[in-house]
Parts: sequence; structure tokens; C-alpha cells
Amino acid sequence: MSSETPSKTPSEAPSEKTGTTGPPGADGGDALVTAFAAAGADHLFCSSGSEWAPVWESLARRHRDGLPCPAYLDLTHETVAVGMATGYGLLRRRPQGVLLHAAPGLLQGSMAVHGALLAGVPMVVASSESTTYGDGPGQDPGGQWYRNLSIVGGPHGVARPFTKWATEAASVHTLPTMITRAAELAWRAPAGPAYLNIPLEILLEEWDGREAHPVVPPGSTHSSPEQVDQVARLIREARNPVIVTETAGREEGGFEALVAFAEAWSLPVVEPDSAVCGNFPRSHPLHAGSGIGPWMDDADLILLVNCRAPFYPPSRRPSRARVVVIDEVPQRPHVVYQVLFADRYLEGEVTNTLRQLAERAKGLDGTAVAIRRTAQEERHRSERAAIAAAETKAAETPASARTAEGGDRGRSDGVDPVLVAATLRELLHGRDGIVVDETITHSRVVRRHVRTDAPDSYFYVQGGLGQGIAVALGVKLAARERPVVLTIGDGAFAYNPVIPSYDASKTYELPLLIVVFNNRVYKSMNLNHRRFYPEGAAAETGEWLGTDLRRLPRLARFAEPFGMHTETVDAPDALAPALERALKAVSEGTTAVVDVLVTR
Repeated sequence: MSSETPSKTPSEAPSEKTGTTGPPGADGGDALVTAFAAAGADHLFCSSGSEWAPVWESLARRHRDGLPCPAYLDLTHETVAVGMATGYGLLRRRPQGVLLHAAPGLLQGSMAVHGALLAGVPMVVASSESTTYGDGPGQDPGGQWYRNLSIVGGPHGVARPFTKWATEAASVHTLPTMITRAAELAWRAPAGPAYLNIPLEILLEEWDGREAHPVVPPGSTHSSPEQVDQVARLIREARNPVIVTETAGREEGGFEALVAFAEAWSLPVVEPDSAVCGNFPRSHPLHAGSGIGPWMDDADLILLVNCRAPFYPPSRRPSRARVVVIDEVPQRPHVVYQVLFADRYLEGEVTNTLRQLAERAKGLDGTAVAIRRTAQEERHRSERAAIAAAETKAAETPASARTAEGGDRGRSDGVDPVLVAATLRELLHGRDGIVVDETITHSRVVRRHVRTDAPDSYFYVQGGLGQGIAVALGVKLAARERPVVLTIGDGAFAYNPVIPSYDASKTYELPLLIVVFNNRVYKSMNLNHRRFYPEGAAAETGEWLGTDLRRLPRLARFAEPFGMHTETVDAPDALAPALERALKAVSEGTTAVVDVLVTR
């Protein structure tokens, strides 16, 4: 296995001019490895397929000869490969390489690729097809391409709906530059995955050594001073303005810039339930919680900062507020239906725009600022009091508390999920931890009571369920020195490729603390059934289909064959000691799984 120390440029650097020759025996595999190195990829995340033998041979030669190349990770499931690239990219914000197998592997990994698109993570995903099916000259690609792996229109046709850009690399001579183009497209706003179909015959073809030019970071875009001045004037004139943000913290420096902007103008900040990362310190006096509802009638200016879907239903328009959208690409091309009600746009790079606005916080109406600051301080005190009261109540909840009807009826034990989140917060205090969340019905509890305060300390998994462990592993790969906690529901846990994920954790020494909020039911689905049919047949008979998870075994046990630390907790008094033991195991290099039976 290769070192994880990345290389930015290959040492065997032939001329970029046409007609140069590569190293002896160089083929498309060498072209691919060289191009990803030039693109600055630290890693190649690979879920193995028979097309990648040329890449493996190129890597083996480089390892043998001491030549630089991206670190290679051998992973046993497509979701793990893509999810780890997503988690890594959330922190590093630079395109990585993902290698999948043909069209079937792409289809298997497509949910995670779509998740990367929603999360705004740049990556170059590649898989293969055959162009000769064994009827052309050169090496035989194998009968599997003819019989089982081909797909009409090619895998790039499959990839188009869930990537930014998808096409075929039809020549070994253009392959390096095609990878460069894919990386540059993936990196630019809105960042996301690009896809290349690289036929096996291209990978096996002799390569003349023409390399891709190294990929440099995108240039920054700027809102004009005149446009920023106009928005600053609107803020200065407003009596009850508010910031609403979903992903400001995803931008490099965005978290800090948002804090400076809010503080300069004394603006409250709402992180709605649709927020996908930590954007603002939740303990900050200007943090106004997650509810935009109270502002819909009272605010006179709403500043949407990197906010793709602030209003629900989308037609729900603010009563009297003007809406300013601050976003480099406010109209997301991958979002089918999007309503912002914008009265003005600032479409420069978000971090820079926020800094410009902070600098213009001059000549403010002291009385108006004092009034809104006092109102926000009262909201903040009320929220802190409500959080404290909820945690006190959770700690006092007797172990005999039962879940609501339709949950795990008849159970006589469990832990309030609020207590789980609050205990995690206390254990992580001062440790610079990162929380990756793949809960559904408990997501509000996690955000409200874990209360992360630092940049890059909270991420919510995007897209379909079943990626959380892999995303957390990728986050850990990018931040080995920081403890990484995955909070996950039992339903989401069951969707994850658990065995391949644990294999990656152990093989690449990526210890996680996995905390399962286990209510033994698909609660979200059950709630929808009840909402749609409150007096239906299921309500009458108690036959709630599609939601019962009581038949699953104890979830922590899946980690035991890997020698990981496991705990199952069903009583409040056992929670803190179990989490302390688990976190200690993680600090010593072992993934720990704590399955907490929660009361709701």
C-alpha cells in the first residue's frame, strides 16, 4: 500500500509538446496517474474494477522506483470510495480522484456522487467501458464487457443527471487534459463532481508522455463596490434585518467572515434546518436558532447567504421584507425547483463579499442597533434557557419512559436523545472535535444540543441515506489529529455498507466514534404515514408497515469481528461512562460503536 503523502507534480516530466515520448512502456494508466498528480489530487479512492489494471501497474512502478503519485486507497464498496472522497473534500476543498467499475459500479456509487453534488464537493469520478468488445486489435478487454457491463449511451450518459459535467475521454492523447478539464470544472462554483468515461482500450493504449498542465486554484470573483454599497445602505436603513444561511461555512474563510459581518452590523443569524454545515458559532449571542418562521412577518430585510432553499413551501413569501441574495451561484443548476424571492443579488465570492460588507458597517443608527441587539439578546437567553430546561428534563427522565405509539412499544428502557447529544457536547468540549450527522428525526436535537462553535466542526450528510460512515472516514482522513464523531440513526446505519466501511477504518487507521440513535423504527416514515392518513386503516389496526426495525440485531455487534470497541446503552446512568470509554478507545486508535437505545 502506498504512502498517503501526496505529490503535486510527477518527477518524470516529459515535454508538453506534441510528439514527446513517455517512460518506456507508458500507457493510459500512466497518463491517468500523471494527470491526477498534476491536478493536485492527494488521493485516488478506488472501488476496484478490472479496467484499472493499467492504473495499478503505473502505481506499482512508481512505488518501486520511488516516484511521486497520489496516495491510493483500495476500498471494497463504491459508496465508501465516493463518500470518503466527499468527507475529505469537505475539509480540503480540492478535487480528488474516484475510480469506480464500469456502468454498474457507477450506478452503485451514484447516490453518493449525487450527495457530493448537493454538498458542493469537487471530485473527478471515472469508470470505464469497452469500445471493441474483443473484436479490435490489441489486448483482449475480456468477455464481461460484451456480456454484462456495457450500457446503451455509455456510462457518461448515466452520470449526467447527478454530476456537473460528464463525457468520454476518447483518446489516450487527450486523456490527461480531459482529467485537467474535469478537475477545473469540478472545482469552480458551484463545486461538485465531474465524470469521465475512460474506455479500457484507452487505458491500455501506448502513451506518448504529453502531460496535463498543473491545475491551479480558481480565481476569485468580486461583487462591485457599487453593488456592495447599495446592500450596505439597505442594511443601514433596516430596522429588523436578519441573516439566513445554509452553507456559508463551506466556503474557505466563510465561517469567520460571517461572524465578522454579523458582529460589525449586530445582525442575528438563523441557521435553518436545511443548513448542511456549521456556519456560525451556536453559542454566539447573535445566533438566532434554526427557525425562520418568526422572521417571515417581522423582518424588513432578509439576507440569504449561501442559502439555496430558505422558504418552505417555496411559495411562502416574506410578508414585507426585502430579500438580498449573497451567493456566488445563487441559482443552483442541479436544483429542479428553487424560489428565492430576490430583490437584489450580490454574486461575487461569498467570503470576499461578507468582508466588504463588514468594512462598510459605519455611520449606524445607534438607537436602531441597540433595539435589535436587545431583542436578539432576549431571544438568545430564551433559547439557552430552553436548551438547559430540555437537558435537565432529559437527565431526569426515568429509564421506564416509553416511546410514542408506533415506535418501540413495550420497551421499558432507553435514553432521551437530548441527553445523548448533551453528553456528547460535554465529552467533546476542548477537543476540537468534528461531528458528522446522518440522523433524520434527531437531527434538530443533534444541532441544538451538541452546539458546535468552530469552523469545519459540523457536517450534515447530503442526499440519500447510507453514506454517513464513509463521509466520516473521509473527514477523519483529512483531519487525523481531530476526533471525528458520527451521529447516525438506526435506519440510516442499516443503509450504510457497514462491513466495507469498517474494513476501510481498520485498514487505513481511521478511528471514529459512531453513536447510533436507535429508536428501532423508521420514525420519519412512520410519522409521514400518520400525517397522510391520521384516521386510516393502520391507525385503526396498529399495522404500521415499512417502519419496524426491532428485528435487527444489536447494531454494535457488527464491529466486533474487526476488533473494534463496542457498547450498547439502554439506561441514562450508563451513557456517559460508555461514551467516555468509547472516546478513549478512539484516542488510542480504535473505532468505537456505541448503540444507544433512545426513548423516541
